[in-house]
Amino acid sequence: MLHKDQRIQDFARLGDFLLSWSDPHTSKDLPKPLMELIPEAQQALPKAFAHNGWFVEENVRQALLQWGSLLNEKMLKEWTSHEVDPVIPKKVGIIMAGNIPLVGFHDLLSVLITGHIAMVKMSREDEQLFPVIFKVLFELSPEWKNRIQIVSKLEGIEAVIATGSNNTARYFDHYFGKYPHIIRKNRHGVAVLSGDESDDELNGLGRDIFLYFGLGCRNVTKVYIPRKMDLDRIFGNILTYSDVVQNKKYGNNYDYHRAIFMLNRIPFLENGFCIFNENKDMGSPVSVVHYERYDDLEQVRSELAFNADSIQCVVGRSGVVPGAIPFGESQKPRLEDYADGVDILAFLRKLNGPQ
Repeated sequence: MLHKDQRIQDFARLGDFLLSWSDPHTSKDLPKPLMELIPEAQQALPKAFAHNGWFVEENVRQALLQWGSLLNEKMLKEWTSHEVDPVIPKKVGIIMAGNIPLVGFHDLLSVLITGHIAMVKMSREDEQLFPVIFKVLFELSPEWKNRIQIVSKLEGIEAVIATGSNNTARYFDHYFGKYPHIIRKNRHGVAVLSGDESDDELNGLGRDIFLYFGLGCRNVTKVYIPRKMDLDRIFGNILTYSDVVQNKKYGNNYDYHRAIFMLNRIPFLENGFCIFNENKDMGSPVSVVHYERYDDLEQVRSELAFNADSIQCVVGRSGVVPGAIPFGESQKPRLEDYADGVDILAFLRKLNGPQ
């Protein structure tokens, strides 16, 4: 059986592998068997893009770098400090999303590092990267083969963690509601500007909007802007992300939504690669950012609180919105930053019975 310390050590070694995978020039002291997996891992990047046109190599490497940075022994120990080995590991079904590279990894990590068995239904959109991760874990400890099951249908599970849209959430709830479960719906990132942000901060906002082409639940899709702020300041500082429109899938979205706005005579502003539409909705389509002007910051805070169930994260200065994520950091969650704010470790801990 893999005990807690062994699990932490294996994931820390996986972190070293992910860092080497993210940057072929990175020199990590990997065991020879893992070094021999690096060429296969690098070959998975063009395969991932061929399979899913959203998974450009730069974005995949960014996801690998993010996870590689988080998987170090100190951070893993702190994160799991309250966890104990389960007496009887539970079979936990994981239904992964595939909107951005490795988006289901946190659920996988949570289940495995707490000593349970992961029954994984991968997203068809992200089938090229996870098999490499599984191979690394199997190489580190053969026991992982008894802890990871790749399935096409969830059967014989004792709990489930499922991620999808508002529509699929209803389906998930119907089929899996009888089990202990975490079922996630659509969420969005929002930003609140004070009007005196620096050029660097506004450039960071661009990263929050465009990294992963805006497909992640932590990407900013709605921006609150002071009434007197000139939008040209934002446009000028996000120009460094203009190459997103060179991606065929993103470019098609941009052309489509621009045409729809024009045909329906909906007012909008655009800069050749992004459309700003004044709209109260939190979520926006790919290539479109909703914005709303405000006079009263307290009213914005009240609106954010009212819509908390549809907001994944808030970007801005902490003095503007308490607890806000700094500009440019929305796609760098910590291990304890849980999707929907639901503590997965606490959920898994309850599966062990009374503590």
